[in-house]
Amino acid sequence: MRLDKFLKVSRFIKRRTLAKQVADQGRITINGKVAKASSVVKPGDELSIRFGQKIVNATVNELKASTKKEDAAGMYTITSEERLDKVEPEFVDDEN
Repeated sequence: MRLDKFLKVSRFIKRRTLAKQVADQGRITINGKVAKASSVVKPGDELSIRFGQKIVNATVNELKASTKKEDAAGMYTITSEERLDKVEPEFVDDEN
């Protein structure tokens, strides 16, 4: 499954276009390698996503083409969250 679709279906990121933008900015890694929106995600992969001053690490549990809101969180497990002291201007999230 494509990375941008996984992020949207799992509700990790609300919109697929936003997931694509985040990936295109180099803010997502899969198993330690910078990922594009079209990168393939499979169960067991380690994702690291940078949201402004926060880095969230998660493990992919399962893939589904579509899911209900209450089942979406089961598609991944958050392994850690890290807060950064400083944020570089190119990583500022102006979506809010």
